[in-house]
Amino acid sequence: MANVRTRSERLKQAVRHLRKVDPVMRQVIGHVGPCTLKCERDRFWMLVRSIISQQISTAAARTVRDRVIALVESDSGSKRVTPACLLGLGVEPLRSAGCSQRKAEYMLDLADKVESGEILLSTIGRFSDEEIIGSLIRVRGIGRWTAEMFLMFSLGRLNVFPVDDLGVRNGILKLYCLEKSTSHAEFRAIAEPWNPYASIGSWYCWRGLETDIPPSTSMS
Repeated sequence: MANVRTRSERLKQAVRHLRKVDPVMRQVIGHVGPCTLKCERDRFWMLVRSIISQQISTAAARTVRDRVIALVESDSGSKRVTPACLLGLGVEPLRSAGCSQRKAEYMLDLADKVESGEILLSTIGRFSDEEIIGSLIRVRGIGRWTAEMFLMFSLGRLNVFPVDDLGVRNGILKLYCLEKSTSHAEFRAIAEPWNPYASIGSWYCWRGLETDIPPSTSMS
Protein backbone atom coordinates (compact mmCIF):
# COMPACT_ATOMS: atom_id res chain seq x y z
CA MET A 1 0.00 0.00 0.00
CA ALA A 2 2.90 2.32 0.79
CA ASN A 3 4.29 1.83 -2.72
CA VAL A 4 0.93 2.79 -4.24
CA ARG A 5 0.80 5.96 -2.16
CA THR A 6 4.41 6.76 -3.00
CA ARG A 7 3.79 6.38 -6.73
CA SER A 8 0.62 8.45 -6.49
CA GLU A 9 2.54 11.23 -4.78
CA ARG A 10 5.32 11.06 -7.38
CA LEU A 11 2.79 11.43 -10.18
CA LYS A 12 1.25 14.43 -8.45
CA GLN A 13 4.72 15.93 -8.01
CA ALA A 14 5.45 15.34 -11.70
CA VAL A 15 2.24 17.10 -12.72
CA ARG A 16 3.05 20.07 -10.47
CA HIS A 17 6.50 20.29 -12.07
CA LEU A 18 5.14 20.19 -15.62
CA ARG A 19 2.55 22.85 -14.84
CA LYS A 20 5.27 25.07 -13.39
CA VAL A 21 7.90 24.80 -16.13
CA ASP A 22 5.80 24.55 -19.30
CA PRO A 23 2.79 26.80 -20.08
CA VAL A 24 1.59 24.44 -22.83
CA MET A 25 1.72 21.46 -20.48
CA ARG A 26 -0.15 23.48 -17.87
CA GLN A 27 -2.99 24.05 -20.33
CA VAL A 28 -3.00 20.43 -21.54
CA ILE A 29 -3.13 19.14 -17.97
CA GLY A 30 -6.07 21.45 -17.35
CA HIS A 31 -8.00 19.71 -20.14
CA VAL A 32 -6.81 16.13 -19.66
CA GLY A 33 -6.81 16.01 -15.85
CA PRO A 34 -4.64 13.95 -13.48
CA CYS A 35 -2.07 11.51 -14.82
CA THR A 36 -3.32 7.93 -14.68
CA LEU A 37 -0.27 6.18 -16.10
CA LYS A 38 -0.31 2.60 -14.82
CA CYS A 39 2.35 -0.09 -14.78
CA GLU A 40 2.10 -3.67 -16.05
CA ARG A 41 3.48 -5.82 -13.24
CA ASP A 42 4.11 -8.85 -15.47
CA ARG A 43 7.34 -7.79 -17.14
CA PHE A 44 7.57 -10.71 -19.54
CA TRP A 45 3.99 -10.25 -20.74
CA MET A 46 4.62 -6.53 -21.21
CA LEU A 47 7.44 -7.32 -23.65
CA VAL A 48 5.43 -10.00 -25.44
CA ARG A 49 2.56 -7.54 -25.85
CA SER A 50 4.94 -4.97 -27.28
CA ILE A 51 6.21 -7.42 -29.88
CA ILE A 52 2.67 -8.43 -30.82
CA SER A 53 1.64 -4.77 -31.20
CA GLN A 54 4.37 -3.83 -33.65
CA GLN A 55 3.03 -2.37 -36.92
CA ILE A 56 -0.61 -3.44 -36.41
CA SER A 57 -3.67 -1.62 -35.11
CA THR A 58 -4.62 -1.59 -31.44
CA ALA A 59 -7.72 -3.69 -32.16
CA ALA A 60 -5.74 -6.27 -34.14
CA ALA A 61 -3.10 -6.48 -31.41
CA ARG A 62 -5.78 -7.05 -28.78
CA THR A 63 -7.24 -9.91 -30.82
CA VAL A 64 -3.85 -11.59 -31.20
CA ARG A 65 -3.07 -11.15 -27.49
CA ASP A 66 -6.35 -12.77 -26.55
CA ARG A 67 -5.65 -15.70 -28.89
CA VAL A 68 -2.18 -16.20 -27.43
CA ILE A 69 -3.64 -16.23 -23.91
CA ALA A 70 -6.25 -18.77 -25.04
CA LEU A 71 -3.51 -20.95 -26.53
CA VAL A 72 -1.50 -20.85 -23.32
CA GLU A 73 -4.59 -21.62 -21.21
CA SER A 74 -5.48 -24.56 -23.43
CA ASP A 75 -1.93 -25.92 -23.20
CA SER A 76 -1.14 -25.26 -19.55
CA GLY A 77 -4.44 -24.58 -17.80
CA SER A 78 -3.28 -21.09 -16.83
CA LYS A 79 -3.88 -17.77 -18.54
CA ARG A 80 -0.46 -16.50 -17.48
CA VAL A 81 1.93 -16.29 -20.42
CA THR A 82 5.37 -17.45 -19.30
CA PRO A 83 8.63 -18.10 -21.16
CA ALA A 84 8.23 -21.86 -20.62
CA CYS A 85 4.67 -21.78 -22.00
CA LEU A 86 5.71 -20.01 -25.20
CA LEU A 87 8.72 -22.27 -25.71
CA GLY A 88 6.43 -25.26 -25.27
CA LEU A 89 4.07 -23.96 -27.96
CA GLY A 90 6.62 -23.17 -30.66
CA VAL A 91 6.21 -21.15 -33.85
CA GLU A 92 3.23 -22.76 -35.60
CA PRO A 93 0.65 -22.37 -32.81
CA LEU A 94 1.69 -18.73 -32.40
CA ARG A 95 1.22 -18.22 -36.12
CA SER A 96 -2.23 -19.78 -35.87
CA ALA A 97 -3.03 -17.14 -33.23
CA GLY A 98 -2.27 -14.41 -35.75
CA CYS A 99 1.42 -13.75 -35.16
CA SER A 100 3.60 -13.46 -38.22
CA GLN A 101 6.48 -15.91 -38.62
CA ARG A 102 8.90 -13.17 -37.64
CA LYS A 103 6.96 -12.07 -34.56
CA ALA A 104 6.61 -15.66 -33.40
CA GLU A 105 10.38 -16.03 -33.69
CA TYR A 106 10.91 -12.76 -31.80
CA MET A 107 8.64 -13.92 -28.97
CA LEU A 108 10.45 -17.25 -28.73
CA ASP A 109 13.85 -15.54 -28.73
CA LEU A 110 12.66 -13.39 -25.84
CA ALA A 111 11.29 -16.44 -24.03
CA ASP A 112 14.56 -18.32 -24.53
CA LYS A 113 16.71 -15.47 -23.22
CA VAL A 114 14.50 -15.00 -20.16
CA GLU A 115 14.16 -18.74 -19.45
CA SER A 116 17.93 -19.25 -19.75
CA GLY A 117 18.69 -16.34 -17.43
CA GLU A 118 20.46 -14.30 -20.07
CA ILE A 119 17.92 -11.58 -19.27
CA LEU A 120 16.85 -11.46 -15.62
CA LEU A 121 13.56 -9.62 -15.62
CA SER A 122 13.14 -10.10 -11.86
CA THR A 123 16.16 -7.92 -11.12
CA ILE A 124 16.40 -5.76 -14.24
CA GLY A 125 14.90 -2.79 -12.41
CA ARG A 126 18.11 -2.40 -10.39
CA PHE A 127 19.94 -1.02 -13.42
CA SER A 128 20.01 2.33 -15.17
CA ASP A 129 17.73 3.13 -18.11
CA GLU A 130 20.53 2.80 -20.65
CA GLU A 131 21.78 -0.47 -19.15
CA ILE A 132 18.26 -1.91 -19.35
CA ILE A 133 17.84 -0.74 -22.96
CA GLY A 134 21.21 -2.30 -23.83
CA SER A 135 20.12 -5.61 -22.30
CA LEU A 136 16.70 -5.76 -23.96
CA ILE A 137 17.79 -4.84 -27.46
CA ARG A 138 19.80 -8.07 -27.57
CA VAL A 139 16.46 -9.75 -28.15
CA ARG A 140 15.43 -10.06 -31.79
CA GLY A 141 12.55 -7.71 -32.52
CA ILE A 142 13.14 -5.46 -29.52
CA GLY A 143 14.57 -2.05 -30.36
CA ARG A 144 15.01 1.11 -28.38
CA TRP A 145 11.34 2.12 -28.64
CA THR A 146 10.10 -1.18 -27.18
CA ALA A 147 12.69 -0.95 -24.41
CA GLU A 148 11.57 2.60 -23.61
CA MET A 149 7.93 1.48 -23.42
CA PHE A 150 9.08 -1.22 -20.98
CA LEU A 151 10.85 1.38 -18.86
CA MET A 152 7.74 3.55 -18.75
CA PHE A 153 4.92 1.03 -18.53
CA SER A 154 6.51 -1.87 -16.65
CA LEU A 155 9.23 -0.37 -14.48
CA GLY A 156 7.49 2.97 -13.98
CA ARG A 157 10.54 5.04 -14.86
CA LEU A 158 9.49 8.69 -14.82
CA ASN A 159 12.15 10.35 -16.97
CA VAL A 160 11.93 8.60 -20.35
CA PHE A 161 11.37 10.63 -23.52
CA PRO A 162 10.61 8.26 -26.43
CA VAL A 163 11.46 10.67 -29.23
CA ASP A 164 10.95 7.94 -31.85
CA ASP A 165 7.34 7.40 -30.79
CA LEU A 166 5.03 8.73 -33.50
CA GLY A 167 2.25 9.52 -31.02
CA VAL A 168 4.53 11.62 -28.82
CA ARG A 169 5.90 13.51 -31.80
CA ASN A 170 2.44 14.12 -33.26
CA GLY A 171 1.22 15.23 -29.86
CA ILE A 172 4.00 17.79 -29.62
CA LEU A 173 3.35 19.00 -33.16
CA LYS A 174 -0.31 19.55 -32.30
CA LEU A 175 0.08 21.00 -28.82
CA TYR A 176 2.99 23.33 -29.64
CA CYS A 177 1.71 24.26 -33.11
CA LEU A 178 4.85 23.07 -34.88
CA GLU A 179 5.62 22.06 -38.47
CA LYS A 180 6.02 18.43 -39.53
CA SER A 181 9.64 19.21 -40.41
CA THR A 182 10.47 19.60 -36.68
CA SER A 183 13.72 17.74 -35.96
CA HIS A 184 14.46 15.24 -33.20
CA ALA A 185 16.75 17.84 -31.64
CA GLU A 186 13.87 20.31 -31.51
CA PHE A 187 11.58 17.71 -29.95
CA ARG A 188 14.22 17.02 -27.30
CA ALA A 189 14.62 20.75 -26.62
CA ILE A 190 10.89 21.05 -25.97
CA ALA A 191 11.01 18.07 -23.59
CA GLU A 192 14.12 19.27 -21.74
CA PRO A 193 12.19 21.33 -19.13
CA TRP A 194 10.10 18.24 -18.29
CA ASN A 195 13.17 16.62 -16.70
CA PRO A 196 13.03 14.60 -14.42
CA TYR A 197 9.46 13.73 -15.46
CA ALA A 198 9.73 13.29 -19.23
CA SER A 199 7.63 10.10 -19.09
CA ILE A 200 4.72 12.08 -17.69
CA GLY A 201 5.15 14.84 -20.26
CA SER A 202 5.12 12.16 -22.97
CA TRP A 203 1.96 10.64 -21.48
CA TYR A 204 0.25 14.03 -21.70
CA CYS A 205 1.33 14.30 -25.34
CA TRP A 206 -0.44 11.01 -26.06
CA ARG A 207 -3.54 12.16 -24.19
CA GLY A 208 -3.42 15.61 -25.76
CA LEU A 209 -3.39 14.05 -29.20
CA GLU A 210 -6.63 12.23 -28.33
CA THR A 211 -8.28 15.26 -26.69
CA ASP A 212 -10.16 18.04 -28.46
CA ILE A 213 -8.09 20.98 -27.24
CA PRO A 214 -8.99 24.36 -28.77
CA PRO A 215 -6.19 25.93 -30.88
CA SER A 216 -5.95 28.89 -28.53
CA THR A 217 -5.17 26.49 -25.67
CA SER A 218 -2.44 24.80 -27.67
CA MET A 219 -0.55 28.05 -28.11
CA SER A 220 2.29 28.70 -25.69
